[in-house]
Amino acid sequence: MTDATTPLVCSAAVVAVFAAARGTWSPCGLSMLSSITPLAERGRGHRYGSTAAWFVAGALTGGLTLGLAAAVLAAGVSAAGPSATTLLALAGVAAALAAASDARLGRFHLPIHRRQVNERWLDQFRPWVYGAGFGWQIGVGLATYIKTAAVYLTIVLVALSGDPWAALGVGALFGLARGLAVLLGRRITSFELLTRFHRRMHELDGPSVAAVVAVEVTTALLCGWLLSPWAAAIVAVPTAVVALRRARSRLPARPGAAQT
Repeated sequence: MTDATTPLVCSAAVVAVFAAARGTWSPCGLSMLSSITPLAERGRGHRYGSTAAWFVAGALTGGLTLGLAAAVLAAGVSAAGPSATTLLALAGVAAALAAASDARLGRFHLPIHRRQVNERWLDQFRPWVYGAGFGWQIGVGLATYIKTAAVYLTIVLVALSGDPWAALGVGALFGLARGLAVLLGRRITSFELLTRFHRRMHELDGPSVAAVVAVEVTTALLCGWLLSPWAAAIVAVPTAVVALRRARSRLPARPGAAQT
């Protein structure tokens, strides 16, 4: 371990939670919130509680799968033995790139894919199969629609930490957080409640982007501060301000606001 391990692991854990939360707004995540609800499960003759439990278990397993892959990378970094300065510099650059991607600075964004789960499983398989299967695909983070660069940043941070066990734990945390999102729909028992729920999710889409960018920027600032407080103040802070303003510009207009 190096002096950079603790801040990198802590940062990775925070980024993982926000990355998982932001993933709820992906087409795949929103689809799950419509497909696995008391209303939908009752229509298929199944119990919501049981299906949701399988979904969370599958997501946790998916997170452990992601964590295992990250643990291999972390072991490689540990074996290479880079200095704390190198690790923090790489982490800071990765966090800045993630923030720029999610804030769409200069239309820059990291590559993603737009795969969704196969919704035909809902009619073809038993609840535990599609519940656990959908959960694993969402929990592993890279198998379905990637909504935020924070997913990539999570992997980079835990890999740079050089701690395989921490990487496994952060992966599990990510998967669990993604899986628990299914509980947001636990009170959807009518089409009216479903419509109201998705309207609220739409309203929170912009703020969720700003929250993720803020976390990514904070991570970049932390790495910069640990390297050199002056460098963080002179270089990173102006960059952070630009990124946060750009993210804020993506927030929806307030109802009744004047149009120009």
